[in-house]
Amino acid sequence: MESAAPSSLDRKKVLSEPVGILGAGIAGLINAQILVQDGFTNVTVITRDRSVGGVWSRDRVYPGLCINNVHGEYRFSFMEMPTPEGAEETGGHITGLGMCEYMETFYSKFLDGKATFKFETEILNVKRIEKGSWEVEVQDLPTGGVKVIHFARIILCTGGCSNPKIPPSLNSTAAEQVGFKGIAIHSSQFRLKYEDILAAVQPKESGKPGTILVVGGGKSAMDICARLANEGQSVVHAFETTDVFIASTSTIPPFIRKSRFLSIFNPHIVLRTRLERFLHTTTLGSRITHSVLKKLQEDSFAAYQIPKDSPLRNSPPFLYSIRTNDEGRVHPTSYYSLVNAGKIKLEAPTRALGYSKDGKSVVLDTGKEIAADVVILATGWQSSWTNIFDKETAAQVGLGRHEPTIEAKSVPSWNYKTLAKPPVIHPENENQKYVTSIYRGLVPARNIGNRDFAIAGAIFSANNGYTSEVAAHWISAYFQGDPMRLPSSKEEAIRDAEIRAMWMRRRYPNMLSWVNESYSASLDFWTWPQAADELLEDMHLRSMRSGGNWLTWPFKIIDLKELSTLKEERAAIRSKAAS
Repeated sequence: MESAAPSSLDRKKVLSEPVGILGAGIAGLINAQILVQDGFTNVTVITRDRSVGGVWSRDRVYPGLCINNVHGEYRFSFMEMPTPEGAEETGGHITGLGMCEYMETFYSKFLDGKATFKFETEILNVKRIEKGSWEVEVQDLPTGGVKVIHFARIILCTGGCSNPKIPPSLNSTAAEQVGFKGIAIHSSQFRLKYEDILAAVQPKESGKPGTILVVGGGKSAMDICARLANEGQSVVHAFETTDVFIASTSTIPPFIRKSRFLSIFNPHIVLRTRLERFLHTTTLGSRITHSVLKKLQEDSFAAYQIPKDSPLRNSPPFLYSIRTNDEGRVHPTSYYSLVNAGKIKLEAPTRALGYSKDGKSVVLDTGKEIAADVVILATGWQSSWTNIFDKETAAQVGLGRHEPTIEAKSVPSWNYKTLAKPPVIHPENENQKYVTSIYRGLVPARNIGNRDFAIAGAIFSANNGYTSEVAAHWISAYFQGDPMRLPSSKEEAIRDAEIRAMWMRRRYPNMLSWVNESYSASLDFWTWPQAADELLEDMHLRSMRSGGNWLTWPFKIIDLKELSTLKEERAAIRSKAAS
């Protein structure tokens, strides 16, 4: 359906009504900025943290934290980012502290005084009263005071990295029950507990070193291991499987690293170009695709000289993984170099089952017990959605997973040659046939016609800066009733969303076992340029904005600057529709 442009009186009313943004991470900040830029005069951002940044807030980032993105990515078109510290050594990778400082500067420069920010404020409950009327119950953490704030529209920006995910057998209660004498924390507490850890555990050079056990195979676990090993600590890393990673002995050139090059070798739900159709629907193209991705993975192992029998190779194929780390240029203080040097001891493949009754060890499923002075659980995150929405509101809006409402035979088969031999489905995933109904990863399909609720930060992307900014424009246009390409009915929106959820299961058969509902709508990790193009075209804006001809377009560098004129372009479309 082509939505009609609102009258000037309607739009003026919309712009004056209160909008609540829940979360002050990258999605919360860019949505606040786009709304303010578009003329919304009553924008409130709520966060439990003491400062902006979300996962990159000052209380969460820690020394040694390095982001997968390189300089020029993971920022906004409004503001450049300074060159990261140690860029020459790492290939330009952004540090966690650098990301934190960028977010804080962005807030001070563009949002302080223009939108209301409520820091150290816990969201207790979000309740919908009627269309265009929401109640958000919050608690002021310093005082404990509770109150209700009313909004006409809500943007949910709490994301999938807001609440720690800890197995019950490893949580603090389990540790207390057996009298575990050491420190046991989730990785989210590493920054706050960092000095306590160093004070409690003697380094190797002391002659009586303690042991720090890190549990989990993701990037946060590796970063923590590397930081502690570089401090001279005795570190044991226990994991079942680990992430795919990219690495090279020299800096990857921008025309590969910052272009559409990797995206075209990953199939999207719609193959829009001849090159993508060749790569994914023909036998020759499929062979080329698999060869390129296999070589990329093998070259990364070779760059760090990972032995053939190393558990660090216990990762899924590149094509079927969204847990992919970009290690950039090989450097001696990185996780993989430290493992090779014997400074990080691996216990893998294994799973930590719980604490031993001896009060000083963790039991592994191999039967081995690891004595540890500190246990750091890098066991992932879970969404806050379940906790803050009452069941009635969640059902009304259409959040959460459910059984498909459409027949499987009516869904496209996606007979891509590249996906002809998927990995074996893990037993835990075999019976998980659920889908979500979140249209474009932005709006619950059931609520599509109300234009009073949106989700930001739920597009799983390898370039959060670019996709978050495009999505913020989409949400602002959606709230204002701008001309957009939208479903003609709630039923059409639900069908489209469910088909895309089924595509995600086809594309990544084993990924949804760990991705929470915050990300289950859109796993466009490597295909983020294609996903962003769809959002741009929904707003009748030019897609594939990096340019290039039939030969060069896959290698054109994607720069956030190409989004800097979206406000003016949208205004022109709105004006034309109104005339």
